[in-house]
Amino acid sequence: MLIIGERINVITKAQRQAMLDRDKGPIQEMAINQVKNGAGMLDINIGPAEDKGDELMDWIVKTVQEVAHVPLCLDTTNPVAMEAGLKAHDNSWGRAMINSASGEEERLNMMMPLAGKYNSLIIGLTLNKQGIPALAEDRCAIAAEIMGKAVECGVPMEDIYLDPLIMPVPFSQEKSLESIRAIRMFKELNDPPMKTVVGLSNISNGAPKTLRPLLNRVYTALLMYEGLDSAIIDPLEREMIEVIKTVDILMGKTLYAHSYLEM
Repeated sequence: MLIIGERINVITKAQRQAMLDRDKGPIQEMAINQVKNGAGMLDINIGPAEDKGDELMDWIVKTVQEVAHVPLCLDTTNPVAMEAGLKAHDNSWGRAMINSASGEEERLNMMMPLAGKYNSLIIGLTLNKQGIPALAEDRCAIAAEIMGKAVECGVPMEDIYLDPLIMPVPFSQEKSLESIRAIRMFKELNDPPMKTVVGLSNISNGAPKTLRPLLNRVYTALLMYEGLDSAIIDPLEREMIEVIKTVDILMGKTLYAHSYLEM
């Protein structure tokens, strides 16, 4: 499974300050650590970045790829900043990913054309202006709209990662199962099956700190069983990485060896 490292994020105090100061040190250190611990892609979240977001995104993409030779998942709602990041991205290490489009018409019309223009991967969030649907079937309907827009923009189906959107189990327990069902159903929307991604830690938001790792790990295993392809997680959480590697072994996606946890 593709692990997308989540730790370069504007909501983190140290990373936000480094972005403001254009201080490469903390950002590059975090990038290196995540790749060493199993991240095959890094999420670069600069938030809305309304003030000079294009300059920030250009700088941070180049800063990260100086030391981390992996593709980047560019995370911002600012389309100007997004395009600046796509221009700056070094595709020698793999194609960039746009995080994200959704079923909201304005956002879909801003982001999907960029995926076509820059030949990038793109995450499709299955929500619309009414919010996140309660049922997996309704999330599939939004997924179909996203896929239709992709066809218009020349984006191949295999370049889309559908996100069922995970809701915190302490507040929306019934929706936890719907997100699992949605992963299964997304796979039936196309041949070959659509790719899928989640922001994994959302499942445990609001739970006690002692419970969060357990909720995250078990939910990951359930999602992977239904075909989850990728997750935005903290790769520095070793037990989570061990769960992912073990599920891949048990599902036959990786060849077993006694040392598989060290691979």
